[in-house]
Amino acid sequence: MRRLLIAGNWKMNCGPYDAAELLEGLKAKKAEVDEHVDVLVCPPFVSIGMAVKYLYDTDIQVGAQNLHFEENGAFTGEISGSMLAESGCNYVIIGHSERRQYFGETDETVNRRTQKALKHKLAPIICVGESLKQRKAGDHYDLVKDQIKAALNGINEEQVLDVVIAYEPIWAIGTGETATPGQAQEMHEYIRKILAGLYNQETADSVNILYGGSMKPANAQELLSQPDVDGGLIGGASLDADSFSEIITIAEDLA
Repeated sequence: MRRLLIAGNWKMNCGPYDAAELLEGLKAKKAEVDEHVDVLVCPPFVSIGMAVKYLYDTDIQVGAQNLHFEENGAFTGEISGSMLAESGCNYVIIGHSERRQYFGETDETVNRRTQKALKHKLAPIICVGESLKQRKAGDHYDLVKDQIKAALNGINEEQVLDVVIAYEPIWAIGTGETATPGQAQEMHEYIRKILAGLYNQETADSVNILYGGSMKPANAQELLSQPDVDGGLIGGASLDADSFSEIITIAEDLA
């Protein structure tokens, strides 16, 4: 049985001082989480240590927003999987649309980062999704299929059980727009079919597929009630302790 996963992606927000304030608020509201729900926050690199410190005695885990595909070396400004694992991370976001759009992330580098994450026992949250133009052109299914197949190239059946897929309709990120629950379910169901084709149905049924397009308290229940929506990759709402904890509570009620 899949557990709901509520993941907060802080993006480029909250240095250590602001992180401490946010974490204090979150800890006060949700230090304990229902056993059927997983919760994590993914701060900027400079605030990971603060998050690990504040959350060590809670049920909330810590993840990162990216990692490099090399172990070490002359890669100024980059962070390796071993560094993240040593810092206390359990998850890492890979291939977010903003990384693809602004920083040259490709399907190939997503695959390399995924393999490196798995090597260091970090659960990769692989982001896939289409732009509004691609959806209107009817290319969204083929695009998502190609992204998933490329990301999972060389990943075996045992390894993929530690992978999380996050569907992010790019047209709904930071715009206030949200895919309808029906649209979200339709794509999530399709992603599960892709996984079944790459592996088998039992494996596909074990992989968490998150919705990553402007989930907030007002729409979380409808989205999380869909049979193939296994949680959310939360952006803006994760920067507010009240909103994020409310989404967690909604997930707990549904679990």
